Amino acid sequence: MKITKGTYKGAEYACLTFHYAHAVPTCQHIYNVWNDQDEWCGVIIYGSGATPHIADCFDKWHGQVLELVRVALNGKQGHGNTSTAVAMTLKAIKREAPWVDLIVSYADIDQDHVGTLYQATNWIYTGVKNADSRGAFIVFGKKTHPKSIYSKGWKQSLLWLRENVDPNAEEFITKGKHKYLYPMTKEMRERVKILEVPYPKKESKESE
Repeated sequence: MKITKGTYKGAEYACLTFHYAHAVPTCQHIYNVWNDQDEWCGVIIYGSGATPHIADCFDKWHGQVLELVRVALNGKQGHGNTSTAVAMTLKAIKREAPWVDLIVSYADIDQDHVGTLYQATNWIYTGVKNADSRGAFIVFGKKTHPKSIYSKGWKQSLLWLRENVDPNAEEFITKGKHKYLYPMTKEMRERVKILEVPYPKKESKESE
């Protein structure tokens, strides 16, 4: 397996084709992932994340904290190799952007994710965020992120959407996301270690 610097065009294709969100996040560092047969498997992307205040709670300036915003792979990397690919990109970030002190990422509970990938690469787990909050709107039967609502020139209001766009619009209440931190320095690890709680486990369905 190897990684190489990626392009926005490749990131766009991978995100729209391989990732369940079918959306392209803001990209700052894009890495192609190649398997041992030299087949392109998709991309891993780091960016500024959904909030401009991602670094505030850590007393850092914006560029010192990044979010792992997409792991958009087609499965050809092989079983268990996704964590290897992520570990390789973290090392690349450390070389290419030594000012970065912390990486943040999330596992979507609505997608039944617990963050197995992050657990395999020794991230620090800090709990569930934004549970029971409005995660999106359902417009014309499709879950639509509030940022997409805004980009269309619509108001992020259920009443407004029902009156002006779709009378059957609904709010999507999210179960929240598991939050993980990957400190890039010993100092930052010591700072965030106090936030650590035990890793969540995926509930196994009882066989009938």
